[in-house]
Amino acid sequence: MNAVVYGAVLVLAGVAAIAVIVHLIRDEIPSDRTFVLLGLVEVALIVQTVIGFVALATTDRDVSGVLFVSYLIGVLVAPPIGAFWSLAERSRGGVAVLLLAMLTVVALEVRLWDIWNAAGA
Repeated sequence: MNAVVYGAVLVLAGVAAIAVIVHLIRDEIPSDRTFVLLGLVEVALIVQTVIGFVALATTDRDVSGVLFVSYLIGVLVAPPIGAFWSLAERSRGGVAVLLLAMLTVVALEVRLWDIWNAAGA
């Protein structure tokens, strides 16, 4: 796993979560800028997925491939699901779903990092 991409995903997800929290506090629906942030998170996750597949294919670590790939794919689908749900539910609940999606990204990222590093250096 690439530490730079991992850090970028966490920072972008954190910034997006803060933007969503601001919308929750103001009781507003998400703006286009919020969805652009979600798009940036998704682009970083796509890059991470490609790098993760390549790293898994070329490593000599004892990584559980099925578990690692399932987390890579799971974290990849969380932002689009949250975005579609938020667009369908244009209320405070829809905004909360976006926050939940970003928190899911952070939690899955931490777990993904643990799976990779548990296999040894």
